[in-house]
Amino acid sequence: MTPAVPRLGGAHHAVAVIGGGQAGLSVSHGLRARGVDHVVIEAHRVGHEWRERRWDSFCLVTPNWQCRLPGHPYRGNDPDGFMVRDEVVRYLEEYVAAFRPPLVEGVSVTRLRRSASGVFELTTTAGEFTADQVVVATGPYHTPKLPRMAERLPAAVEQVHSSDYRNPDRLPDGAVLVVGTGQSGCQIAEDLHLAGRQVHLAVGSAPRVARFYRGRDCVAWLDDMGHYRKSIDDFDDADAVRLRVNHYVTGRDGGRDIDLRAFARDGMRLYGRLTGIEGPALEFADDLATNLDHADAVAEGIKDAIDAHIEAHGIEAPEEARYRPVWQPGEQPRTLDLAAAGITSVVWATGFTRDHRWIEIPAFDGRGYPMHWRGVSSVPGLYFLGLPWQFTWGSGRLEAVGRDAEFLAGHIDASRRLADVCGTLTGAPSELASALPIG
Repeated sequence: MTPAVPRLGGAHHAVAVIGGGQAGLSVSHGLRARGVDHVVIEAHRVGHEWRERRWDSFCLVTPNWQCRLPGHPYRGNDPDGFMVRDEVVRYLEEYVAAFRPPLVEGVSVTRLRRSASGVFELTTTAGEFTADQVVVATGPYHTPKLPRMAERLPAAVEQVHSSDYRNPDRLPDGAVLVVGTGQSGCQIAEDLHLAGRQVHLAVGSAPRVARFYRGRDCVAWLDDMGHYRKSIDDFDDADAVRLRVNHYVTGRDGGRDIDLRAFARDGMRLYGRLTGIEGPALEFADDLATNLDHADAVAEGIKDAIDAHIEAHGIEAPEEARYRPVWQPGEQPRTLDLAAAGITSVVWATGFTRDHRWIEIPAFDGRGYPMHWRGVSSVPGLYFLGLPWQFTWGSGRLEAVGRDAEFLAGHIDASRRLADVCGTLTGAPSELASALPIG
């Protein structure tokens, strides 16, 4: 039997969860297990981000066994493989079917305020309602980020953000410039390269990691080493850690390294960071060699740590020769003429910006980042979930968002119980209850 869709307009809920992705569903699972009344509001439908903002050949870069949503670990027959886009969507849809959260799809929250009495007021496209506590589980990737210089490109050049890229055939015939070498930029550049397109790639400072080393996936080694359980509190500069770019690697075709030097050897054109555009003329920084060397150094440093772990624990593992660069940049051009190079399209793999303008509550620092500890914000009763490095590396990912969600579900439940006790003893619920640290 399909559960009844929760009522919004004019209703009151103990907890409102905004966002029905892996973060929102995970905290809903924890609240359901604790018997806490709540509603989950999803602007589109479950799996939207994976379904609509990923390219056709997209696959996870972490092994399937790291998919550990609460009560719903990966149970397929390929734990060391990498789910493709549609399989990830199906994994989330099966999660919904497994525990039937109180989910409302196709409804957007357009305003969140807090009344003088401490109750949260939510304005949605399906009416207004109130809640005692709110979890913002919309993640950090809200608005595609394009540099202002993009406005200077000739109108004849088609521009797409990485979130709108689908496959090589969707782009006009001709060469393609990809700007940015985080995970998306590198994988899209590879997708175009494998399709036989001439790719020009503006290389940034993102690090890389080897897919496999000494007989295992590097992710498996790092998991054994406790890397993914290391908390943000273990670092001296938490803000710097939260701004780190992810290491590029791929799970495509069973998983392999992404080696930009090998791409260059095979015909891809590499440049440093894009620094300027004047019509058809592009300018690049003189940092290509530095960026490639940095990426290699990070990958080799991870191997050093794995070697030390193997030796310290007496683990039997095959020896493996270290990486040797297959291409070195020579005299690299600092400029590029789009027309002369036959470039007809640009893919901007330049990330996203957060957009919390609909939250009319003073819960953010001067940069617009939520002020929180493990997702518990500075405003009693307001929580955030699914942020990168919210507490550990896996926060916001299928690997560890469930741990963050369980922590918040426990905190929310304890706050609710404390408020009930305060109400019994004083005659009025204490709005301070949800600010008390739990766990």
